[in-house]
Amino acid sequence: MTYQGVGASGGIGIGRVVRIVQADLDYSGVSFAGSEAEKERFQRAVEAFCAKTQEMAESMKTRVGEKEAEILSGQIMMLSDPFLQSQVEEAIDSGLCAEAAVDQVCGNFIEMFSSTGDELMGQRATDVGDIRTRMLELLLGVSTMRAAEAPAGSVLVAADFTPSMTVGIDKEKIAGIATEIGGKTSHSAILARALGIPAVLGVPNISKLLQDGQSVIVDGSKGIVLAEFDEHTLAEYEHLQQKEREAKRQLDAYRDCPTQDASGNRFAVYANIGKPEDAQAALEYGAEGIGLFRTEFLFMDRTSLPDEEEQYKAYIAVAETMAGKEVIIRTLDIGGDKDLPYLHLEKEENPFLGHRAIRYCLSNPEVFSVQLRALLRAGALHKNLKIMLPLITGVEEIRAAKELIETCKRQLQKEGAAYDADIPVGIMIETPAAARIADLLAKEADFFSIGTNDLTQYTLAVDRGNAKVEGLYTAFHPAVLRNIRDTITAAKQAGIPVGMCGEAAADKKLIPLLLAWGLDEFSVSPAAVLATRKTISEWSAQKSLATAQGAMELSTASEIESSLESST
Repeated sequence: MTYQGVGASGGIGIGRVVRIVQADLDYSGVSFAGSEAEKERFQRAVEAFCAKTQEMAESMKTRVGEKEAEILSGQIMMLSDPFLQSQVEEAIDSGLCAEAAVDQVCGNFIEMFSSTGDELMGQRATDVGDIRTRMLELLLGVSTMRAAEAPAGSVLVAADFTPSMTVGIDKEKIAGIATEIGGKTSHSAILARALGIPAVLGVPNISKLLQDGQSVIVDGSKGIVLAEFDEHTLAEYEHLQQKEREAKRQLDAYRDCPTQDASGNRFAVYANIGKPEDAQAALEYGAEGIGLFRTEFLFMDRTSLPDEEEQYKAYIAVAETMAGKEVIIRTLDIGGDKDLPYLHLEKEENPFLGHRAIRYCLSNPEVFSVQLRALLRAGALHKNLKIMLPLITGVEEIRAAKELIETCKRQLQKEGAAYDADIPVGIMIETPAAARIADLLAKEADFFSIGTNDLTQYTLAVDRGNAKVEGLYTAFHPAVLRNIRDTITAAKQAGIPVGMCGEAAADKKLIPLLLAWGLDEFSVSPAAVLATRKTISEWSAQKSLATAQGAMELSTASEIESSLESST
């Protein structure tokens, strides 16, 4: 029996089912004890939730990583929000017991976040669902089995794999994960990948279809769960599992060697990061630099803007960690699916096409200048920082940003502060407009970085967070590939470096095209650095050129992908 879902974390997991079944959260028998008593019960539960969650976050930070721990820290901030708490207390004042009030208010937030269709909002809905469940458990005095209690060789099966379930989990014991809810970008997927556990998410009714103790195979690459299989199938998957382990061991040979193709042509593999602490992981995986530091994460999960000193410390920490290696720092990219409540951004009908990224920054120079000053100062120490501007659609935006940078330089000079007077300023190519006028933009920019996630979305008019059109979202579409090719060509003709920081940079099927067109720098997640370097080493210049020529003669995304699949 084969159950289809979404392959969210690659690899093969073979083990026995352990279902994480939610404790009974029925509160129909709970009587209303009066407003003050119910509010007191609610506040005690909040305090217990925050204390336990902080403890869990510290544990996850040590075992998994800073980024993953912040998912739990974010839950503390959400529950501590005065607006949410006032909503619960108002519900209690209307005559609801604490359980009913929490259930009602959290349900309203879940509905609000889910209805947007946005990827990030969907993750917030999952977080609120986790908060609601755990708050009800605290109020009712019940608990759900945690993943940490599962025996060795377990395949965890649940309606959803929430952040709180992962605390204390021993990844050596968990063979795989299968859930009814979630996709490639959900919190459960992020956590599964961070733990290195094969996971298939979004399998309808999987927790009801499988029984505890049942032998199953989780194929995280194909997105399937197999049950009731024969000995031949088991043997095949055990062989595949062994090959995967061997392949991982072989990747270590690429950790400290230069990136070059089979013809000896040099390239570079950089890493994408979201926090200063991630730079250390990038180094450990053998990254030759940082191709994208997403600074918006410094601005999120807080109640006010970070000041210049706080930003300076974050940027200089990365510059220090990567001393001698380039660090490309993207300026604040908010709007679209990244909202900062304390900025009170105006609600827009089409936020992805609205007042976001460079557009917001240029119209709010008081916010932008703080970041630019911090970047200029941090660049003075090792001279290894580069400034990258997001969502550029025209020459005017680059000129305006560079003018503001010059103003900041004059301010710092007058103050006697050290700064990098020659800091390079580049741009992201992530809109069809930018790709079409890449030759004009190259006259103004010191470097390009192609953001394939947004470039694909905008080129194809497909919201990558909308499940209904997810099948149309592909970087193999001829229009997307032509935009990438033409951008690289324009950079080459202008004599400026060109990199790529979107997911396509790590796609082994696309790498030969990028090599043939002359991409200089591949920026990928730290965990993908070695595999990307290995793939590059397997292609000669002649073979990649022939493969690219053949692919670009085809007419459809599926034809191109199939052709590249057969070539790798």
